[in-house]
Amino acid sequence: MLDAPIRKIIHVDMDAFFASVEQRDNPELRGKPVAVGGSRARGVVAAASYEARKYGVHSALASKIAAQRCPHLIFVKARFEVYSAVSRQIREIFHSYTDLVEPLSLDEAYLDVTENKIGMPSATIIAQEIRKRIFEETGLTASAGVSYNKFLAKIASDFNKPNGFTLITPDKAEDLVAGLVIEKFHGIGKVTAAKMQSMGILTGADLREKSEEELVRNFGKVGRYYFRIARAQDDREVQPHRIRKSIGSERTFDVDLLEEHDMLLQIDKLCLEVAQDMERLKASAKTVTLKIKYFDFTQNTRSKTFLSEFSSADAVYTIARDLLRTPHLPAYPVRLLGVSVSSLTYQHDRLREGYQFTLEL
Repeated sequence: MLDAPIRKIIHVDMDAFFASVEQRDNPELRGKPVAVGGSRARGVVAAASYEARKYGVHSALASKIAAQRCPHLIFVKARFEVYSAVSRQIREIFHSYTDLVEPLSLDEAYLDVTENKIGMPSATIIAQEIRKRIFEETGLTASAGVSYNKFLAKIASDFNKPNGFTLITPDKAEDLVAGLVIEKFHGIGKVTAAKMQSMGILTGADLREKSEEELVRNFGKVGRYYFRIARAQDDREVQPHRIRKSIGSERTFDVDLLEEHDMLLQIDKLCLEVAQDMERLKASAKTVTLKIKYFDFTQNTRSKTFLSEFSSADAVYTIARDLLRTPHLPAYPVRLLGVSVSSLTYQHDRLREGYQFTLEL
């Protein structure tokens, strides 16, 4: 039995967004493996077309490895200003149905259509209309999931990508979650999934067998979230108006990092994510902070603040790399790195942007 009132939530996720925009704008790229960002020599992949994904190329992969996996991979320069413009176009479609829109990134968002502007009782029909309009107005495809909470809607949108649609109804939800492998749970990253597997938690059914107290003991406060989603419960509301005081990304590594090259590669990935978020939110910053957690869980943060604002990816890259080396490179194995920007300023017309809390990347 559900504790909260039934909501009608849609999660819309654009299909290989950056790469699809490049293929749309350049017919010569259509049907070919495309990587946005990076080059054969250095950098990281920001996005990959579905043709490239068949070779194991994906976002945040080192470009050099991507080129090895797919020798005929085509690298194109990222055009964040174009992706942002298309994202605004798509956002306008969302807002024609509801003002309860929570963007997660340039290419995905939650919509609460329990009450909507067109008086349509069916979230399924609204989701299909939105997908149709996105294709007609932008030439791009989107996948959508519909359910009664955010967790299930997000899970649903991943089922039939690309250009897919899935509905998860209350009577099917618990059985579906029970059969889901733990790696497919939104909010459970690779490191947490590995820890769960070591505890014998392989599926949603296994997770549901654990008490809330045990999950909190092993995973901290987020254990309460895991306890609820194992039962197909999620009471988070779609939040369209929250303003971020900082923008950041961090990762815990399966193997501690020892070499400068490996640390720089991970910092590049983190900076890429931060820069994309800054572009989406139309934000500029004055401060960059690098978080370093060592093998023994001791932690160090290094920050630098400037008099003038910056917003470019190159600026974030340069400052974060400098922080890694200042006052010296980490002297001990590193288990976590994080990059964040703060002292933020937003363009006035973007203050209504929303965001989702981060569990683990």
